[in-house]
Amino acid sequence: MPNSSSVTEFLLLSLGNTQQLQLLHFWILLDIYLAALLGNGLVSTAVACDQHLHTSMYFFLLNLALLDLGCISTTLSKAMANALWNTRAISYTECVAQLFSFVFFISAEYSLLTIMSYDRYIAICKPLHYGTLLNSRACATMAAAAWGTRFLHSLLHTARTFFCHGNDVNQFFCEIPQILKLSCLASYFREVVILIFSVSLAFECFVFIVMSYVQIFMAVLRMPSEQGRYKAFSTCHPQLAMVSLFLSTAFFAYLKPSSVSSLSMDLVLALLYSVVSPAVNPLIYSMRNKEVKDAVRKVMTKCV
Repeated sequence: MPNSSSVTEFLLLSLGNTQQLQLLHFWILLDIYLAALLGNGLVSTAVACDQHLHTSMYFFLLNLALLDLGCISTTLSKAMANALWNTRAISYTECVAQLFSFVFFISAEYSLLTIMSYDRYIAICKPLHYGTLLNSRACATMAAAAWGTRFLHSLLHTARTFFCHGNDVNQFFCEIPQILKLSCLASYFREVVILIFSVSLAFECFVFIVMSYVQIFMAVLRMPSEQGRYKAFSTCHPQLAMVSLFLSTAFFAYLKPSSVSSLSMDLVLALLYSVVSPAVNPLIYSMRNKEVKDAVRKVMTKCV
């Protein structure tokens, strides 16, 4: 039975049947990538440079912007190169590295969204304890835990992966569901066990997020002041939008039954949670946040 050492390259999904169509997709992906770089770069620079944004909420937003940059760079860099040069090839080493990086960034982002829901819960439901529970040391510890544990989690998914069923990946990047179809029997069952463990942890985080926002909404509705309710809701809306877009597409992509799966559906879902979500997160967060918009405006003014 051939193993990973006999596989030298994989063939990714082609985004077009002709070279002209491939070039069109290259320019579309390049525009999305540049928009993501600009948006996340401006948000991270604004948070880092503006002293008024040196709070726990914006510290986590800075981490989220960095993870979004890593995620979209992992998925689009090779796809753009292949579209530009009209090829489908990706080496075995590049595929494993891409799989590891993508799992790391996407799972760390999910952990960070969970932490951000806890941040909003403390800020709204227990405001008097906010400075104590979410001081700089606590924030750094939680962020380091999100990055560190997800690094180990990514190693579990990519260590000792063996391929026996061809090298045709039906996706524009190396994604776990597609790689599973090419895995040897032993690797397949090992990955399924890891996926079950990962899904159980993801479900626990999902329950935590839901419970946090339920308690937040109950606390907000009890506020006597309409202005106070509006201000509290305005700090939660962007995070709810990010969580909804990310979780709805990612969960359906990984947990949908095989009977409803199709090549076009898999491609659309992958684009939504791995490309669109990192690109629009800065826009979602900035639209309703005056402090972020003012800080970004200052950064742009200084650059000009």
